[in-house]
Amino acid sequence: MKRGYYISTTLPYVNAEPHIGFALEIVRADVLARYHRLLGERVFFNTGTDEHGQKIFQMALARKMDPQKYVDEYAGKFELLRSALNLSYDKFIRTTDQHHRMAAQEFWRRVEENGYIYKKNYRVKYCVGCELEKQDSELENGRCPIHPNKELEVIEEENYFFKFSAFQERLLSLYKERGEFVVPANRLKEIRNFVEGGLSDFSISRVREKMPWGVPVPGDDSQVMYVWFDALVNYVSTLGWPDDLENYSQWWPGFQIAGKDNLRQQAAMWQAMLMAADLDNSKQILINGFITSQGQKISKSLGNVVNPIEYTDKYGTDAVRYFLLAKINPFDDSDFTQERFEENYMNDLANGLGNLIARTMAMCDGLEIKIDEDKILKWEGRNDLITKALDGYEFDKAINIIWDEVRQTNALINQKEIWKLSGRDKNFALEEIVLRIRNIGVSLQPFMPETAEKIMKIFGNKQVVKGEQLFPRLKS
Repeated sequence: MKRGYYISTTLPYVNAEPHIGFALEIVRADVLARYHRLLGERVFFNTGTDEHGQKIFQMALARKMDPQKYVDEYAGKFELLRSALNLSYDKFIRTTDQHHRMAAQEFWRRVEENGYIYKKNYRVKYCVGCELEKQDSELENGRCPIHPNKELEVIEEENYFFKFSAFQERLLSLYKERGEFVVPANRLKEIRNFVEGGLSDFSISRVREKMPWGVPVPGDDSQVMYVWFDALVNYVSTLGWPDDLENYSQWWPGFQIAGKDNLRQQAAMWQAMLMAADLDNSKQILINGFITSQGQKISKSLGNVVNPIEYTDKYGTDAVRYFLLAKINPFDDSDFTQERFEENYMNDLANGLGNLIARTMAMCDGLEIKIDEDKILKWEGRNDLITKALDGYEFDKAINIIWDEVRQTNALINQKEIWKLSGRDKNFALEEIVLRIRNIGVSLQPFMPETAEKIMKIFGNKQVVKGEQLFPRLKS
């Protein structure tokens, strides 16, 4: 059987409510999954939650909760994104799942058997926010630049280490041989520079007595796995590895979407771990920028999180999907404010697409408008500017191409003054408009599936039927 298309997000850490940055990541993954299904491909779309580690253990203790009950509560909040954002994922994996824990232990064994795990005493500065060790060269004013409000911890204990240093040349060869392994190109250059600067072995376990919330290290109950080692294995455990190798082989390797603060973990640490376990590498990693608010990064640690569910409740699912896809740069940092969101909602959705649908429905009332089915677009075999933009992960460009058609169709109605026409002239003019709208609906399927479905119901193959106003104007 031909290998299918496998797409995965990173797994968000369940230490707070879902935020707009992860919504951006998972909506983009959803678009890619829907797009490849429309092309007739088999698709497996994975997401889930990262649930171990010191940060979660400390927060559970602070709330006087059992860590498992704590992560159950927060994982449930992330699962709410499925309906809020209309996501089409096939698997929601949790790193506390029994199969994942077993797979992480088997992955450890293979890396250890291949000689890439050893034990030693060490002392290091550690950022709990990142769940990463930090070198002095990475710090700003003695603090982690990503989590400047958190004190660094100094860890001094005996742990297991991964021989990251052994993979410098193999990683550099990977980046050279596969020039689009990391997208965009500046992120590939960034990770290549990091690896060229030399790799340090890193700790992959913690003393269980101090931090018991993790997957037990095989053969040593005194230690639990470091959260990154455990969590990264989800990309293969979700496919059934190592038990169901037949299913695993149908999908792996796949594509990943990640934020730029995950570049090192996804493009270097995880790839070295795969090499150490004798598994194939991921096909490609798409790196997003940060979403900022008036120049300040939106993050849980800074306490300025935008909750996407609050926005979908107020403005609708597809309004949020539209803004994330059309107005946030696919690769660089972009700004998100309520004012900017509402301005684009009114201009593009209410007064743009929504107005086009409403006025066309009104003009078609009582008329029999036929559509030439042979002229309705189909995704399979399609080779146009939208698919080229999607193949290059230019989500904003793809949406803007569709909105050019929305603007042109609105302009055509005005140009022909269709509302003044009567008889066959009106029917003929409206048939062209309805066909254009119907094709806009087809084009919107991977981006705004709810809106696409409503458009195709209103403007059916045989007649136009009354439907709801898609994007009502906001009350001032």
